[in-house]
Amino acid sequence: MGDLAENRTLQGKHMISFDEAFRIVLENTGQTAAEDIALGDCLGRVLAADVASDMDMPPHDLSAMDGFACRQADLDAGLTEIETIPAGYMPQKAVAGGRCSRIMTGAVVPKGADIVVMFEHTEARDGLVYVVKKSGRTNIRRKAEDARAGDMVLAAGTVLRPVEIAVLASVGCDPATVYAMPRVGVVATGDELIEPRQKPTAAKIRNSNSYQLCAQIQRAGCIPKYFGIAKDTPEAIDVILAAAIEQCDVVIFSGGVSVGDYDFVPQILSDNGIDIKFAKVKIKPGRPTVFGTKGNKYFFGLPGNPVSTFVLFEVLVRPFLVKLMGADYRPARIRGRLAKDVIKRKADRSEFRPVKLEADGAVNFFAYHGSAHIHAYTHANGIVQIPAGVGKLNAGSDVEVTLI
Repeated sequence: MGDLAENRTLQGKHMISFDEAFRIVLENTGQTAAEDIALGDCLGRVLAADVASDMDMPPHDLSAMDGFACRQADLDAGLTEIETIPAGYMPQKAVAGGRCSRIMTGAVVPKGADIVVMFEHTEARDGLVYVVKKSGRTNIRRKAEDARAGDMVLAAGTVLRPVEIAVLASVGCDPATVYAMPRVGVVATGDELIEPRQKPTAAKIRNSNSYQLCAQIQRAGCIPKYFGIAKDTPEAIDVILAAAIEQCDVVIFSGGVSVGDYDFVPQILSDNGIDIKFAKVKIKPGRPTVFGTKGNKYFFGLPGNPVSTFVLFEVLVRPFLVKLMGADYRPARIRGRLAKDVIKRKADRSEFRPVKLEADGAVNFFAYHGSAHIHAYTHANGIVQIPAGVGKLNAGSDVEVTLI
């Protein structure tokens, strides 16, 4: 192992903008392997292959209403009812002049019919069916109007919501080919940390970061694995890193990434052959942020303060994980109107601040006490980025809120 005191200076070099860090992270993202999983387990997964329809959709002309299937040319005269067609059965008789078939929603339209008249627009007299109101609509879903056999219905890279799962079911795509969920290792560093179930003694604090990160990883559609707390020694960090590399696709450290005497994470990563792409970002909170790669393994070092960890995951790590699963991250963003002036003490870095987006579109910034004040985020439903170089946002101006 090299001279840690000397080599840790790599952390202070090459501070880059947040936009540059974001670009580097996404440009160095691979993809997880594809796997086939049951349709019922597909929610939130990302398609790894295009999906084509195996049949015309719908496969026949279908009735969009309960009513009478008949010919438009016969609507001015009484019609003789010749059969009833429920959904799921093929018509047995064709509709000819002066005849109609009682038909249910979703049933196959009989040959000869070019309109379905709603029951409510008809009346029965003297054993015949009369149309008493004309709507001008045929009420027929035409064969293949949604898709033809062989048409691509969903593209690779699509995130599967309930509607996409319905489409997969309709074309018989079960199981579906999706990208595997990344396994993400979480490691906390710091001699001051204890587990939440323990009572802190002097100079000790509970480890909240790891549980926050595991929850964020789950919400991103990935599989978290918590490796515990590493003591502030190179040897302890090295041992946990080796285990995490073996079991995970991505490893996230919280703490130990700054320039203090006990911040060993960046150097340990480097000593293990990990190519560190950057180690310092012009961002608040979260300046000492590390990203590195080694083959198809990826490594993040995030600051130890919980707000920094939370924000950096949402704005940098989460987009990376989504792309690793084959999709583009498109967070929900809404434009709002600032309720009050917002002033930055320093404008040299991009700053991410918690906000509350109100129902009327007003955006309220919270008084928050820095990167350890995670409690402020319990009242927030969004984050606003104040770009570098901007020292003040005026009340009434539009801002973009990323919902969290």
